[in-house]
Amino acid sequence: EAVSRGSQSERLVVGGPRRIGGDIQAPRRIVHVSPEYPQAARDAKLAGTVILEARIGLDGAVEHVNVLRGIHPLLDESAADAVEQWRYTPVLYNGSPVVTLLTVTVQFYLQ
Repeated sequence: EAVSRGSQSERLVVGGPRRIGGDIQAPRRIVHVSPEYPQAARDAKLAGTVILEARIGLDGAVEHVNVLRGIHPLLDESAADAVEQWRYTPVLYNGSPVVTLLTVTVQFYLQ
Protein backbone atom coordinates (compact mmCIF):
# COMPACT_ATOMS: atom_id res chain seq x y z
CA GLU A 1 0.00 0.00 0.00
CA ALA A 2 1.38 3.43 -0.95
CA VAL A 3 2.12 6.02 1.68
CA SER A 4 0.67 9.46 0.97
CA ARG A 5 0.63 12.27 3.48
CA GLY A 6 0.02 15.97 3.50
CA SER A 7 -0.20 18.78 5.98
CA GLN A 8 -3.59 19.82 7.33
CA SER A 9 -3.05 23.30 5.91
CA GLU A 10 -1.90 22.61 2.37
CA ARG A 11 -1.75 25.78 0.32
CA LEU A 12 -3.75 26.13 -2.87
CA VAL A 13 -1.67 27.78 -5.55
CA VAL A 14 -3.02 29.18 -8.80
CA GLY A 15 -1.72 26.93 -11.55
CA GLY A 16 -0.75 24.22 -9.06
CA PRO A 17 2.70 23.04 -8.05
CA ARG A 18 5.54 23.43 -10.53
CA ARG A 19 8.10 20.86 -11.61
CA ILE A 20 11.82 21.51 -11.81
CA GLY A 21 13.03 22.41 -15.29
CA GLY A 22 13.27 25.34 -17.67
CA ASP A 23 13.21 28.56 -15.66
CA ILE A 24 12.74 26.67 -12.37
CA GLN A 25 16.00 25.50 -10.81
CA ALA A 26 16.22 22.58 -8.38
CA PRO A 27 16.23 23.68 -4.75
CA ARG A 28 19.19 23.00 -2.46
CA ARG A 29 18.47 20.69 0.46
CA ILE A 30 19.46 22.48 3.68
CA VAL A 31 18.10 20.01 6.27
CA HIS A 32 18.58 16.26 5.85
CA VAL A 33 17.21 13.61 8.19
CA SER A 34 18.34 10.03 7.55
CA PRO A 35 15.63 7.38 7.59
CA GLU A 36 15.47 4.80 10.35
CA TYR A 37 16.22 1.29 9.11
CA PRO A 38 13.63 -0.79 11.03
CA GLN A 39 15.12 -3.90 12.65
CA ALA A 40 12.32 -6.04 11.21
CA ALA A 41 13.33 -4.88 7.70
CA ARG A 42 17.00 -5.67 8.43
CA ASP A 43 16.05 -9.11 9.76
CA ALA A 44 14.04 -9.74 6.58
CA LYS A 45 17.06 -8.56 4.52
CA LEU A 46 15.00 -5.87 2.80
CA ALA A 47 17.07 -3.35 0.85
CA GLY A 48 16.77 -1.09 -2.17
CA THR A 49 15.58 2.32 -3.28
CA VAL A 50 12.32 4.05 -2.39
CA ILE A 51 11.27 6.70 -4.91
CA LEU A 52 9.07 9.48 -3.56
CA GLU A 53 7.46 12.66 -4.80
CA ALA A 54 7.81 15.56 -2.37
CA ARG A 55 5.79 18.74 -2.51
CA ILE A 56 8.02 21.65 -1.47
CA GLY A 57 6.15 24.63 -0.03
CA LEU A 58 6.77 28.32 -0.51
CA ASP A 59 9.11 28.36 2.50
CA GLY A 60 11.10 25.27 1.41
CA ALA A 61 9.43 22.88 3.88
CA VAL A 62 8.19 19.50 2.63
CA GLU A 63 4.40 19.70 2.76
CA HIS A 64 3.42 16.36 1.25
CA VAL A 65 5.11 13.05 0.43
CA ASN A 66 3.84 10.33 -1.88
CA VAL A 67 5.60 7.00 -2.50
CA LEU A 68 5.96 6.47 -6.25
CA ARG A 69 7.86 3.18 -6.04
CA GLY A 70 8.35 1.38 -2.78
CA ILE A 71 10.15 -1.68 -1.49
CA HIS A 72 8.08 -2.77 1.50
CA PRO A 73 5.67 -0.84 3.75
CA LEU A 74 8.24 -0.74 6.59
CA LEU A 75 10.87 0.95 4.42
CA ASP A 76 8.38 3.08 2.49
CA GLU A 77 7.04 4.51 5.77
CA SER A 78 10.53 5.14 7.11
CA ALA A 79 11.58 6.92 3.91
CA ALA A 80 8.44 9.10 3.93
CA ASP A 81 8.95 9.95 7.62
CA ALA A 82 12.50 11.12 6.92
CA VAL A 83 11.68 13.13 3.78
CA GLU A 84 8.83 14.93 5.58
CA GLN A 85 11.51 16.44 7.84
CA TRP A 86 13.76 17.64 5.01
CA ARG A 87 13.93 21.33 4.19
CA TYR A 88 15.01 23.07 1.00
CA THR A 89 15.82 26.56 -0.14
CA PRO A 90 12.63 28.13 -1.54
CA VAL A 91 12.17 27.64 -5.26
CA LEU A 92 11.83 30.92 -7.16
CA TYR A 93 9.98 31.57 -10.41
CA ASN A 94 10.14 35.11 -11.77
CA GLY A 95 11.56 36.17 -8.40
CA SER A 96 8.69 34.78 -6.32
CA PRO A 97 8.60 31.54 -4.33
CA VAL A 98 6.50 28.74 -5.83
CA VAL A 99 5.25 25.37 -4.62
CA THR A 100 7.28 22.68 -6.37
CA LEU A 101 7.08 18.92 -6.95
CA LEU A 102 10.38 17.12 -6.60
CA THR A 103 11.24 13.44 -7.09
CA VAL A 104 13.59 12.13 -4.40
CA THR A 105 15.16 8.74 -3.72
CA VAL A 106 16.02 7.12 -0.41
CA GLN A 107 18.48 4.21 -0.36
CA PHE A 108 18.41 1.35 2.13
CA TYR A 109 21.57 -0.83 2.18
CA LEU A 110 22.32 -3.86 4.28
CA GLN A 111 25.81 -3.81 5.74
